[in-house]
Amino acid sequence: MRPIQAQDWTTTEWLNSERPLRLDDLRGRVVVLYAFQMLCPGCASQALPQARRVHETFRADDVAVIGLHTVFEHHEGNSPAALKAFLHEYGLAFPVGIDAPGEGSPIPRTMSAYAMQGTPTLILIDREGRLRRQTFGHLPDLQLGAEIMSLAQEPKSSS
Repeated sequence: MRPIQAQDWTTTEWLNSERPLRLDDLRGRVVVLYAFQMLCPGCASQALPQARRVHETFRADDVAVIGLHTVFEHHEGNSPAALKAFLHEYGLAFPVGIDAPGEGSPIPRTMSAYAMQGTPTLILIDREGRLRRQTFGHLPDLQLGAEIMSLAQEPKSSS
């Protein structure tokens, strides 16, 4: 399968970031996007600790770790204020965008645009903004690290 251009996310707010982030802002870096819900057990126990490890392991000028809080259930328990407290409690310092609500649907916009099956979802985007992996669930650290390293070693575009 040939890589396709990744779509930008649609967010309503950003936490741990001085300004809203767009995919184009991260061009030239590998983007590791974790779509999660804070009330999702697999997100809290596996995906977000892994995101923290990736964030701490790779250089920020090579790899950007981004969280996307994509709430498709239990909306009342997943407020932005609760998310701020959650990020602080879990020591998550990477930028987290809040996925915009769907129009006439409980499925948020970015979740729908990427046809995500649920949370956690891991998305890898290369330096050129192409979608290279989308996985529902969890990958072992060694496999993920090898894939990120492989993408990070690809030549940077001269544009």
